[in-house]
Order: sequence, then structure tokens, then C-alpha cells
Amino acid sequence: MFCTLYITLIFVLMIQGSLGTTFQLVNRCDYTVWPGTLSNSGSPGLATTGFELQPGFTRSIPAEPGWSGRFWGRTGCSFDPSTGRGSCATGDCGSGQMECNGSGAAPPATLAEFTVGSSGSQDFYDVSLVDGYNLPMIVEASGGTGGCGPTGCVADLNRMCPEELRAGGGQGCKSACGAFGTPEYCCSGEFGSPDKCRPTAYSSIFKNACPKSYSYAYDDPTSTFTCSGADYTITFCPSLTSKKSSSWSPTTNGQPAPAVATAGGSHSHPAEDSLATWLPTFVTGGSAHLSPNPNHIICVAMTIILFAFLLLQNSYFSLANCC
Repeated sequence: MFCTLYITLIFVLMIQGSLGTTFQLVNRCDYTVWPGTLSNSGSPGLATTGFELQPGFTRSIPAEPGWSGRFWGRTGCSFDPSTGRGSCATGDCGSGQMECNGSGAAPPATLAEFTVGSSGSQDFYDVSLVDGYNLPMIVEASGGTGGCGPTGCVADLNRMCPEELRAGGGQGCKSACGAFGTPEYCCSGEFGSPDKCRPTAYSSIFKNACPKSYSYAYDDPTSTFTCSGADYTITFCPSLTSKKSSSWSPTTNGQPAPAVATAGGSHSHPAEDSLATWLPTFVTGGSAHLSPNPNHIICVAMTIILFAFLLLQNSYFSLANCC
């Protein structure tokens, strides 16, 4: 019994303390999306800051414990195959390249924002329309504990966007702050506090269409979500008809799983019932040598495998973040 608890503890510590979080980006749009990533100041960088994601494809990106930053989707991009130079119609980061290289999205853009916990602390995440909207997006947690609710915006706000907020020929919808720049819409100046900055007619359009997303700067109570020890799936253009429950996942909703791009990394977790096979007597037998009982051999073997897995994951994170 002790060995089972011992190895289970090792496994939990490995998952929460060393593996960090894996973000899986899924493109269910019928057009190519070019995701961008931005790490906050002082946060460890990710393996990429921008890439191409064709329809039906998935890419997984590992993040170390303590990472914080954002993801978004760029649309209407064109990059010269010989020089790599180009730009995007929405969400452009201004780098002139597919990689954003530390630059954020030009509004309007739908943003997925994360703060990954470390040492077992909670993750915080949200989908924000404070900088406007350019495409539907949902975020779903898997394998974590706590609230871990799905969030995002599945509505097509471009179709219901007021004329005065329309951008990019209808490919994006600005926030009222982005369109007018006044303190009451930007929650700045005398409106720079939760009690002074209140929802407006424009932010209410966003909130009614996407009730779980940030609609203005102080829209915290219904828009911030928490989870511990989870991986996250960020889906562009999720299917409205396939979202059957809060546990819906792009790979478990009965549809074929998207093809997985060769770039990027991911990890899988052993099934919980497999823990029952890690029979733990080698540390409680009181003998200086291993018993020939097969349970002893299984326990030792699994311990070695777990530690080897830990070393490989640490090496993987180092390689992914440096190359």
C-alpha cells in the first residue's frame, strides 16, 4: 500500500511541478489561422511566438510552471515564401514575420489569457474581448482539479457588430475603447476603477453574445476561471452544434480528431486505474534484498520509468524553449 501511495505522489509531483502545462491549439475554421503567442514580462518563453495552423490541424505547445501570457488567432495573413515577410488582416503583431517575436496583437483580436500556477497553485485563465474580436474561440481545461470551467466566445460577433465598431472590412469588431478612445469606454482617468467604470451599451452587446468572456476591463466576476494541474485546449471556430456539455472536447465529441502537426510537443497521462498495478512492497518488506514476488519487480520498474520520464520531460522543456 505504501509503495502505491509513494509512486502516486511522485507521479503527481511530476505532473504538477515539472511538466507544467500543455496548450493544444485546434483550428476548426474552414480557413487557415496563424496563432500568435506572447509571454508576459519575466515569464519563461514558449517554443514559438507565431505559426501557421491549417484547417483541421492541431499543434501542442508546452509551458513551464509559472508561465503567463496570451494566445490569439491571426486571420487573412500573407507571407512571402522567399523572404518570410508579410502581414495579417486581423490580429497582426507588427513583426512583419510569421513569428511575432515578443509583439502582441493589434486590436481587434480575441485573446486567450493564462497565468499557469507553480508548486501546486491555481491557474487563472480567461477569454477577453476587451481588445475587440476577430474570430470565435473557446478554452477548455482537461486533467485538472477545481472549477476548470470552459470559457470563450462561440458567437460570430463580426456579423452582429455595430457599424461604428466594424474593422477590416467586417473581419473584426473593435471594442468601444478601440473605436472611440474615451475614458468611459477605456476605464481610464476618472473611470479607472471598478465602481466608476460600468458596462456600456457596446460592452453589453459583447457580453450578451459571449457571457463567459471579458467584455470590458472590470468584468471579472463572470469572466475569470481557475483550475489546478490542467492542460488546456484552445479551439478556433468551435462547432456550435457539437458543444453538448461543459466537458465537450474537440477530440471527444464524436467527431474525428484533427490531424496533429508534427511540430510542437505534448504529453499523455497514464490511466488512473493503472496505478493499481504499481504494487508497493519493496519499501516495506524490511529486507536488504528484493523479494522475487512479481509485485516488487513491478514497483521498482515503475519507479525507474517515472524518474526517467521526469528527466526526459525536463530535457524536452529545455530543448523546446531554447530552439
